[in-house]
Amino acid sequence: MSLLCALLVTDPLIIIATIILGAVSLVVSFFDPHGRRQIAIARVWARILLRLAGVRVRVDGLEKIPPGIVCVVAPNHLSYMDTPVVLAKIPFEFRFVAKHGLFQVPFLGFHLSRAGHVPVFRDNPRAAVKTMSQAAETIQRRGISLLIFPEGGRSQDGVLQEFNDGAAYVAIKAKAPVVPMALIGTREILPMGSSQPRRGDVIVRFDDPIPTATLTLHNRSALTKQIRNEIAAMLERAAPVR
Repeated sequence: MSLLCALLVTDPLIIIATIILGAVSLVVSFFDPHGRRQIAIARVWARILLRLAGVRVRVDGLEKIPPGIVCVVAPNHLSYMDTPVVLAKIPFEFRFVAKHGLFQVPFLGFHLSRAGHVPVFRDNPRAAVKTMSQAAETIQRRGISLLIFPEGGRSQDGVLQEFNDGAAYVAIKAKAPVVPMALIGTREILPMGSSQPRRGDVIVRFDDPIPTATLTLHNRSALTKQIRNEIAAMLERAAPVR
């Protein structure tokens, strides 16, 4: 997913960095069964991309996240720039839950699979439920957090969309807390339909983790609503980016 985002921009230095680090990541993947080194390389790529694009990122609320947390991170989704921002600024190890189609892209799909990211079948509800159950097992068995965009795709107009239940389903199944996260300013950096990032400032804002240990799958709609309300509140409280 991160490599796909890079291929959508036209800065030659970003493209060169993507090719080099992508090749390194591919080689490393054969000696890295857990994907940890690949994620570390992806973080380096993300920081390089942000620096070359002239994007400054401020993080608020990180003190709310306990060290060593294993959770489901649920951010809003505004831009392809969201991916490098979260890679660069989420301090703990995590994997993306991404649409299955990305795993069918030559080279990219192999890279995503080797790194341990999780495919989801959006057009097949039965397969999607199975994948989400497997994602929950991944959290429990491997102790690695997952990032799921509850909107399912980028907002066309920048307005927060309705949320799918996937993030809540996985969190409840895994008995893992949900961390609501607000991304502010990424749409201005790389708008929908644009292939050239603009210089500017972005805010990443974390809210308190929402515990799920006492919840059941019958509570997933209420949890989804709570996640959305908390992200909406963070967006409403957002001061102008300076």
